[in-house]
Amino acid sequence: KKILCKFVTLKFEASPTAYYIPDFISEDEESYLLQQVYRSPKTKWTQLSGRRLQNWGGLPHPKGMLGERLPDWLQTYCEKISSLGAFSGKTANHVLVNEYKPGEGIMPHEDGPLYHPTVTTISLGSHTLLDFYAPLSSTEGATPQTEESRFLFSLLVRPRSLLILQDEMYQRLLHGIQGHERDTLTEKVVNLPAAGAQPGEELSRGTRVSLTIRHVPKVIKTKLMLGRR
Repeated sequence: KKILCKFVTLKFEASPTAYYIPDFISEDEESYLLQQVYRSPKTKWTQLSGRRLQNWGGLPHPKGMLGERLPDWLQTYCEKISSLGAFSGKTANHVLVNEYKPGEGIMPHEDGPLYHPTVTTISLGSHTLLDFYAPLSSTEGATPQTEESRFLFSLLVRPRSLLILQDEMYQRLLHGIQGHERDTLTEKVVNLPAAGAQPGEELSRGTRVSLTIRHVPKVIKTKLMLGRR
């Protein structure tokens, strides 16, 4: 069955393309996914500074990820997103589930070379602003570079939306989330029309759960040798 989605394409000088798809999933699907996240064993949660997360599919490693079978509730959405061609014909095999409470965020970072150069994210429960930054310059003697001076723009990410970042949006720019409880939307939020919002709006954050769905190209496949000594 073909999945029909309206792609909203955002173009910038420094980055070719991002895809923001509002209402990629229904409210019922959102409720179902949140139930599955919070029904997961407590041992699946890892507490980090500013958020907690679940890792599904294996632990990415330069030598290869020891692959683990994804549960059906995640496999369904890995296949749904992969069918859009997000991973160049490959099927996503890794999911990070992040929980952000109001006031929590993540420092600007890049996802690195262990993944296919595409990151896809389904948001559940609340909006957030995803901020993008220029990388640190290697120019010696330049003016000290602060997070503020390197800030480029933000994307408003609504609940039930899908965000796809590829090419330079993935490989060059850093992305992060400020630890705010409220967001005031400005002209620096470059997808306001696509997200159904207006400059000047104020939005209060609730608890947001994100499903970060990616493809790890290098996987170690293990074979159980049963009955052999």
